[in-house]
Amino acid sequence: MSTPHPPPPAGLAVSGLDQHYGSAQVLRGVDLAVAPGACLAVLGRNGAGKTTLLRCLTGLIPTTRGSVALDGTDITRMASDRRARAGLAIVPQGREIFGDLSVAENLRVAARAHGLDRSGAVDEAVALFPALRELWHRPGGNLSGGQQQQLAIARALATRPRILLLDEPTEGIQPSIVSAIEGVIAGLQGRITVVLVEQYLAFAIRLADAFVVLSRGAVVEQGLRQDLNHDAVSRHIAV
Repeated sequence: MSTPHPPPPAGLAVSGLDQHYGSAQVLRGVDLAVAPGACLAVLGRNGAGKTTLLRCLTGLIPTTRGSVALDGTDITRMASDRRARAGLAIVPQGREIFGDLSVAENLRVAARAHGLDRSGAVDEAVALFPALRELWHRPGGNLSGGQQQQLAIARALATRPRILLLDEPTEGIQPSIVSAIEGVIAGLQGRITVVLVEQYLAFAIRLADAFVVLSRGAVVEQGLRQDLNHDAVSRHIAV
């Protein structure tokens, strides 16, 4: 039976998380927490471990030590499909939409996989990105990069997630669409918990309630937005 209304946001807690690719250690004792409905910005240079962290949170790759908890329930060993049904949704770097399917089909497939195809979840997602309605029958592979990013975020939202993980949502996107995406994320505050991986510091800090900075797989700075030391953070994310 479809969920009649969006579920409440969930809290997320990560403790002592390690991850290895073979003999190479990518994450080193990562600790972080996100309150329900808050936005956490995860910052750092390329190769710092940000994407690996998101993939560990969704269960796409295994951890070698530590724990991940959703609203106090340990999901560290839970399969990725079960985590998705529990309310975790990711918008990956590269978007990974179905290029041969239309905009409508991309959204409906996601909603149907969560039993939400008759719930109005697709209409709710499209309402946040009205431009998608004009592209309704166009194949996803024929969209511009910015249009694909809007579709990827809408597709994740069509599953009515409790936690939304965004991996570099502004990368390669024109300013007008970056602004639209920022408005959508800001509008989700309090309704969906957001973990935002981003290198565009100004964008991330405008949205985040708190931040974590990764360097070589370890947390080197963290705190509330009002406590952020721009000079210290900039040193860790500058190329």
